[in-house]
Amino acid sequence: MAITEAVENYLETILILSKAQPDVHAIDICSYLGYSRPTVSIILKKMKDEGLVNVDSDNHITLTDAGRSVAVRIYDRHETLSAFFMFLGVSKDVALEDACKVEHDLSDETFALIKAHFHKLEEAQK
Repeated sequence: MAITEAVENYLETILILSKAQPDVHAIDICSYLGYSRPTVSIILKKMKDEGLVNVDSDNHITLTDAGRSVAVRIYDRHETLSAFFMFLGVSKDVALEDACKVEHDLSDETFALIKAHFHKLEEAQK
């Protein structure tokens, strides 16, 4: 399974949910993303087979090291880009929506430069 934008979104969602609650279940992912249970179950099985998530006997979903690596990378991009867009004056709702679109397509090089530049701008404002 390739790490597609959809898989990145699932992994990021699991990371976000795991920060907010002790256990993550498929129904939590369904609620968060607005997807049906069968759709989520199919993707979870594929991600489990690819070693991106673990599902224990109580159906608790956790990220493997490989899954966590992808999730943290995407979440960092989302947080940084949305903050940068808001810094530029973009409204919060639009900034969050745009960050979600852009986070998957930027090269590592471009993102690293945006992040570094944004941190310089933040420091200059202090």
